[in-house]
Amino acid sequence: MLDRCLQSVYETTVGVDFETTVVDNASSDGSAEMVRRGYPTAKLIQNTGNVGFARGNNQAYAGGTGRYFLLLNPDTICFPGALAGLVKLLDEHPPAGAVGPLVLNSDETLQYSWARFPTLWSEIRGKLDRRIKQPRACPVTADETRAVGPFQVDWIGGCCFMARRDAIEQIGPMDESLFMYCEEMDWCVRLRARGWEVWVNPDSRIVHLGGRSSAQSADAADHLRASKVAYFKKHHGLLSARVLDAALRAKQALKRAS
Repeated sequence: MLDRCLQSVYETTVGVDFETTVVDNASSDGSAEMVRRGYPTAKLIQNTGNVGFARGNNQAYAGGTGRYFLLLNPDTICFPGALAGLVKLLDEHPPAGAVGPLVLNSDETLQYSWARFPTLWSEIRGKLDRRIKQPRACPVTADETRAVGPFQVDWIGGCCFMARRDAIEQIGPMDESLFMYCEEMDWCVRLRARGWEVWVNPDSRIVHLGGRSSAQSADAADHLRASKVAYFKKHHGLLSARVLDAALRAKQALKRAS
C-alpha cells in the first residue's frame, strides 16, 4: 500500500514543489527497504518502536521546510491534481489553516472525512454530525459533495490533511498524548480557537482504503477509546471524560460478548 501511495504522489503532483518524508514506526514487512530502494529522494525516518501517529507526524514536520505540511496515510491513493488543489485553496484563501480533499472508498463512493466537533451524546450514540453549513445539508454521494464546491467544516480526518505552516507555528505540533486517533480533531479545535478556518476542497480527490494500517494493531479499539477519553478530558472536562469512558467500555464489552 505504501508503494502504491508514494507512486500516486509522484505521478499525480504536477506544478508543486514538494519534499517527501516517510516515518516508519518499526514495521516488519520490508516497507523501509522498499522506500530506500524505490524512492531515493524521500527522507526516511526509521523508529525503533511504534511511537504513534501524532509523534510520527511531528517528526516529519520538524524536518520539513515547506510552507504547507501534508499528513498522508499509507493506505491512500491520490488522483491527478489532488495535492495541487489543496495547495491552491490555501494559496487563495489566507484565513484557511487547513484543508482536506474529497475522500473516496475503493469503489469511489463517498467516505466521510469531515464532521462537526463531537458532543458527549454523539460519542455515546456513535453517530457524528456530518452536516455542512453552506448549504445546511449532509451530502450522501461524491457527486453531491463535489457540486457544493469548497466548504468549511469543524474538523477533517487525518488520512489526508494539509495544514499551513504559519498556523502550526501558532498552535504547536500534534498532541502526542493522543497516541492514535483524535489527533487531527484536537488540531482543528486548536486551529479554530486561534481564528483559522478548516476547509474541504472536493475538487481534490483521493481514495482511502480505510483503516488498513491501523487494522494491523489488535489494540486499535483500545487506542480509539483512550484517545476519545483523553480528548474529552482536554476539551470538555474530567466528568465528561469519565462518563464517556464508562459508556465506551460498556459498548466494547457488549461487542466482545456478542
